[in-house]
Amino acid sequence: MGSAARTPHAVLFACNFNRVRSPMAEALLKKLAGNRIFVDSCGLRQEAGEDSDGPDPFTREVMAEIGLDVSGHTPKTFDELDDDSFDLIVSLTPEAQHRAVELTRGRAAEIEYWPTFDPTLTEGSREARLAAYREVRDSLARRIAERFGSDGAG
Repeated sequence: MGSAARTPHAVLFACNFNRVRSPMAEALLKKLAGNRIFVDSCGLRQEAGEDSDGPDPFTREVMAEIGLDVSGHTPKTFDELDDDSFDLIVSLTPEAQHRAVELTRGRAAEIEYWPTFDPTLTEGSREARLAAYREVRDSLARRIAERFGSDGAG
């Protein structure tokens, strides 16, 4: 049985600040898997600023469009995780991939790297920026459905 066929018991999504990509992925997998899989997310570091205490505002908006409320999400770092006994870590950035490798050294955990565009880099109108966030959300949703669909939903 290959790793893609095995459903993990605990999944961590990791990116740089835990405000955009990883909270999206966390919410999407929680919706798909319910309580069959423990899901969490984290980032490498905390982002400073006036609106850094929750998900990015565009993240909240595009997730609400599909009926997922992420407004209660509190960004956290690897060091702030309540539990680090994940059997799958999905890193969404190269930097998070390196940290995941360090975290799992000497442990029986799988690491998957899903390179994911950072929509905060998109410039232009509000609608253009929202379109970039929607593309990331939809891309993550497709990837999660492919990876966890049959076992995660069943």
